[in-house]
Amino acid sequence: MAKTIRRYSSFRNRRIRSRKSARKIPKGIIHVQASFRNTIVTVTDVGGRVVTSASAGACGFKGKRRGTPFAAQTTTQKAIRTVVDQGMRRAVVLIKGGGRGRDAALRAIFRSRVRLRFLRDRTPLPHNGCRPPKKRRT
Repeated sequence: MAKTIRRYSSFRNRRIRSRKSARKIPKGIIHVQASFRNTIVTVTDVGGRVVTSASAGACGFKGKRRGTPFAAQTTTQKAIRTVVDQGMRRAVVLIKGGGRGRDAALRAIFRSRVRLRFLRDRTPLPHNGCRPPKKRRT
């Protein structure tokens, strides 16, 4: 005779909803990393914990198309749509890199329903650069 299986036998079986959708985030930080080959958008809460992230490669763009402005716009819209559904109203934008998708990502953020507190450019710039190679002997 077969045993009956208890449906809610442990803590693991009781939690049906995922934790991400239950979390409400009124404020957050949008990190945009726009390199020449790819664009990565990460949305964190104020404490720095990642809420969602998206990249041009994960959105289905392959090869040279990952570095395009359209790929950056699509990536940003996908990342922001998730957090707007979770209740994000205000955000800080930190942008890094000099890729072609940089301006398109910013335009997509401005078009969303998220109000920006400020925008900061975090592109790393060398103060003096690397040491040059030694001179060639003739």
